[in-house]
Amino acid sequence: MISFELGKTLIFKPFLVAFFISFLTTPLVIRFARRFRLVDDPSKRYHPAHTHKGIIPRAGGIPIFLALLGTSLLLLPLDKHLTGILAGAALLVIIGTIDDRFDLNPYLRLLACFLAAGLVVAAGIGIAFINNPFNGIIHLDQPRIYFDLLGKTRSIWVLSDLFALFWIVWMANIVNWAKGFDGQLPGIVTIAALTIALLSFRFSADVTQWSVAILAAIIAGAYFGFLPFNFYPQ
Repeated sequence: MISFELGKTLIFKPFLVAFFISFLTTPLVIRFARRFRLVDDPSKRYHPAHTHKGIIPRAGGIPIFLALLGTSLLLLPLDKHLTGILAGAALLVIIGTIDDRFDLNPYLRLLACFLAAGLVVAAGIGIAFINNPFNGIIHLDQPRIYFDLLGKTRSIWVLSDLFALFWIVWMANIVNWAKGFDGQLPGIVTIAALTIALLSFRFSADVTQWSVAILAAIIAGAYFGFLPFNFYPQ
């Protein structure tokens, strides 16, 4: 059984810190969005997924990213993996904010998504194996390509890295498609991230895996702090 103290460390504290940063910065971002015309006006830009009638501020990714960035730097070691994740998230927020203002070409947004995912994979994050739904495990850690860079021998896990690259892009777009109804996107991500955080307790005996639970709790808190501003009417 997981102790209460460990639960506070891995779930409650990161969740609450991220929640308050997101909750407190969202009103400031709303003012920022209105001032710089980062708004969605259904009378000027029709979209069949829009359910609102009035002018709605956009740039919702900014307070979520600020919560992710601030809480991660406070509670997690800034190693190469976290650096890659934050760099990829920063790129997506920048492109997303520009898109909120100028409605970028969807192919350009897709390219940016691949670049962001590439930053994460380049930081050493891959998917080495997946469960076989019929039996056993499917290994993706071979083949590997070795090369020298900056005086060190490095490697590319071809299948692992490619699978991770397309998986990240796929999941990012699935989350983006969930923006059609008020509260749907932050609600889905909060539930999914909390589920990942709780499931990661299975590996709590390995302290090197604690960062997985903490990061998942941070993401859940960041989106949950944004959720009150995204309920109908958002």
